[in-house]
Amino acid sequence: MSVFDELVGQDDVVKQLGYALDSPAAMTHAWLFTGPPGSGRSNAARAFAAALISGGTESNDVTARVLSGHHESLTIMSTQKSVISIEEVRELVSKAQASPVNSKWRVVIIEDADRMMERTSNVLLKAIEEPPPGTVWLLCAPSPIDVLTTIRSRCRPVRLRIPSRDAVAQLLMQRDNVSEDRARWAAAVAQNHIGRAKYLALNESADAERKQILAIPGKLTSVGATIRLAGRIVDNAAETAKSRVEERNASERAQLLSTLGVEGEKTVPPSARAQIRKLEEEQKRRSVRARNDELDRIFLELMSLYRDILMYQLGIREGWINAGEVDLIAEQANRDGPDTTLLRIDAITEARQRLQTNMSPVLIVEAAFVLLSNPWLQEDRTGAI
Repeated sequence: MSVFDELVGQDDVVKQLGYALDSPAAMTHAWLFTGPPGSGRSNAARAFAAALISGGTESNDVTARVLSGHHESLTIMSTQKSVISIEEVRELVSKAQASPVNSKWRVVIIEDADRMMERTSNVLLKAIEEPPPGTVWLLCAPSPIDVLTTIRSRCRPVRLRIPSRDAVAQLLMQRDNVSEDRARWAAAVAQNHIGRAKYLALNESADAERKQILAIPGKLTSVGATIRLAGRIVDNAAETAKSRVEERNASERAQLLSTLGVEGEKTVPPSARAQIRKLEEEQKRRSVRARNDELDRIFLELMSLYRDILMYQLGIREGWINAGEVDLIAEQANRDGPDTTLLRIDAITEARQRLQTNMSPVLIVEAAFVLLSNPWLQEDRTGAI
């Protein structure tokens, strides 16, 4: 087996990385992996790191340690915060100066390079320009324009694409022993996102969760019902996000208190309060991002529904994301025309963009649901009619 086996639908990328491994002249000290969500850019970076550190592409104990993120010559920055701090990057740069251990290469991966502010990117710039001989930087971002120009100009680009539905389904069947029907369903409703497809395929409650989301449009029967439902959706998203980060937050706090020597019932001295406050602020930002990610997932599911509704209205009966929801799609499609459906899709797109701002999530969801209930309000608001 090869470390690149799970890079489904990325033959050109595998060829490019393999050539760099085999030809010293093609190797460089900084790489930028880009691709839309679900393309596997972080997986590609880790696979490349595994091949570099182990000295080959064949899977073994060393590559397994690298792929799991546990090797002495590997450093990975993966964050759930909105912004990577300058202090975090300075720490990475410091670690990158150390010589490799049990390997020819020391590899540093930044999985969310697009979350660095310009000042932070400038700290990284010098390290990328003048790295130690055995250090390789692997940066990941959705697209090249999400990274500072001076950074991307010094990195070799690796461009990934969303794999095909069949490729994702085949991966689930071969890697996770998922039945063919379940694998194809998961690949379709995940819109070819590998990580999401795996969750859907292996989680027994996933189908029921999606049905609840797809049922939302049918519950927007009045302004009051719409507002109440929006509030419940935001509250549920916050609870789901809390459950995702709660254990990690508790572990980080316990570790910090232990480091400061104030674990247990000891009183926190004034000198340690600033560090604890900083951790709490970081954890709060992480929770906000996790909640917004959950809301964005809901909007994506609704977007898939309205995409299928539009296809139905246009007479297209193949290529649906929600092929198992024919009755629901037909019922919704027969109520309005394609122009109305397009307005609903615009409303969801706008809501997803607003999630990237500091706007109240309740107001975002309320506004989106009101427009889904009566999309022509959006035209009235812009003065188009």
